[in-house]
Amino acid sequence: MTSLSDLNSAPEVTQCALASAEPQDHAVTELAKLAAEETVAVAGSAPWAAVVPQSDHQIAGCAAIGVEVQNEDPAVLAWSLARDAETVPTEPPAWPIQDTIQFSPLLTEVPYHEILWRDWEDLSVQPCVLEQVSKNTSLFEFRVMSYNILAQDLVEQGLDLYLHCHPDILNWNYRYPNLLQEIQHWDPDVLCLQEVQENHYWEQLEPTFKEMGFVCFYKRRTGMKTDGCAVCYKHSRFQLISFSPIEYFRPGLDVLNRDNVGLVLLLQPLLPEGLDLKAVSPLCVANTHVLFNPRRGDIKLAQMALLLAEIDKIAKTTKGGYYPVILCGDLNSVPDSPLYKFIRNGELSYHGMPAWKVSGQEDFSQQLYSRKLLAPLWPSSLGVTDSCQYVTLCQPKKPGRHKYSRDFLLQFQFCDVACERPLQLVLLEGVTDAKPDRPAHWPKPAAMVKDPDPQPFVPRSSGIIQHGLNLTSVYSHFLPQRGRPEVTTMPMGLGATVDYIFYSAEPVENGNRGGRRLYQDGALKLLGRLSLLSEDVLLLANGLPNPFCSSDHLCLLASFGLEISSLREA
Repeated sequence: MTSLSDLNSAPEVTQCALASAEPQDHAVTELAKLAAEETVAVAGSAPWAAVVPQSDHQIAGCAAIGVEVQNEDPAVLAWSLARDAETVPTEPPAWPIQDTIQFSPLLTEVPYHEILWRDWEDLSVQPCVLEQVSKNTSLFEFRVMSYNILAQDLVEQGLDLYLHCHPDILNWNYRYPNLLQEIQHWDPDVLCLQEVQENHYWEQLEPTFKEMGFVCFYKRRTGMKTDGCAVCYKHSRFQLISFSPIEYFRPGLDVLNRDNVGLVLLLQPLLPEGLDLKAVSPLCVANTHVLFNPRRGDIKLAQMALLLAEIDKIAKTTKGGYYPVILCGDLNSVPDSPLYKFIRNGELSYHGMPAWKVSGQEDFSQQLYSRKLLAPLWPSSLGVTDSCQYVTLCQPKKPGRHKYSRDFLLQFQFCDVACERPLQLVLLEGVTDAKPDRPAHWPKPAAMVKDPDPQPFVPRSSGIIQHGLNLTSVYSHFLPQRGRPEVTTMPMGLGATVDYIFYSAEPVENGNRGGRRLYQDGALKLLGRLSLLSEDVLLLANGLPNPFCSSDHLCLLASFGLEISSLREA
């Protein structure tokens, strides 16, 4: 089995598979048992605990945190051989909707792991990266995984979406060991999960992740929902500075009336003894699952604005810049959609835009009526500006202009100036000839009380929203060697990209290509990524989920490096 140490050290793209080519005796015995069975085997025969987590030199140029690497793991071998023995039903399944792509049966001699082979792309050897990293610059290297693992309750509520799947592979007792094996194999240091069912998290995932060395945080969706988001990090690599869960639901606001949630953590990388923690910048990690409904792009934008406001609060430095940010999640929006461009380019003019157009998931242009986005997108009472910042954390736009509380202004109601008749006031009998009488209980002169909480004056209703985080995508969303788009999910047989890992970068001066802002790596450097697949490849494997991939999404995995030097301020 190829280890990630081998992958990171390879000078070129290395092919990775979850199977070993050398069988072992007990694995062959298991394979013989599986061949005698007609039903799909449950992956529980390969317990996750038998898999030894693999580690490479996490910090280039520094003392490594060593873990012995085993290239041939018998548990993973048995698990892979079990996949090889599985067959696909001889009749292609029928989809419930006409004109959708029907999956074809696989040849029994072609194993799933060969069809779903994913390459590790080593980006650290590219000239543009080598130029930025001087020979004497050390990096704190770490891996981040983002994965929508498909909550079991959602499977059972939407079985019509999975008619192409054998019922056995939809069972949680089959899917859970598969998902765990995959996470263990790639051995991320930070793990961002979506669609994590609450009872499965507390009863199975969280205890297991703790044994694997993770510290875990979870936030269930509000209302009656049973799933949510989780962020886990290895306590040997990071320590927590702050943690902030986000609920997007706001009572009485139509634009924020859904139960989606997010998580934002600020983590301090841990360096070997002898190195000051301040030599490497803290890292902000955010994870979310945005509303699915393709028609409600207004809600998607408002949810993203709340998340960006929380990131702005957590990641902002004392000098006004930002610590490096990694934003993961299922955003239910396709590449180059307005929502995607807003995150990547930092600005979106939304006024008058059809709500369905925001995510680009479906085209509803033929409908007679469609909801349109109007400015302001959310009310000022939300406390978030059009720059996706909390009002309470903003500096006044113009010195001396504030909004004052009602109680503060009422103290001037009967002050001396208010009770005097202006000289230029036209005298109208019964209208302007009356002089207000100061109540007996009103002190004279009125006691001046300083407003304890003046709010900055922030103009609204521009029809444009912005943010200043400078985020770009780990993935390019296109596979040049195949000439096809990347795919992260495949609902109803149609491939799409809706899952992302965004990270902080530095804009290229005067860099703008076709409306896309150009970036280059800054203090946070992208060193590698696990390649995605195209729609035609997933069709060969009968779509998602399948006996090899136990979610209807592919996992995303990226390797980063943080400069170990003086703390960089954005």
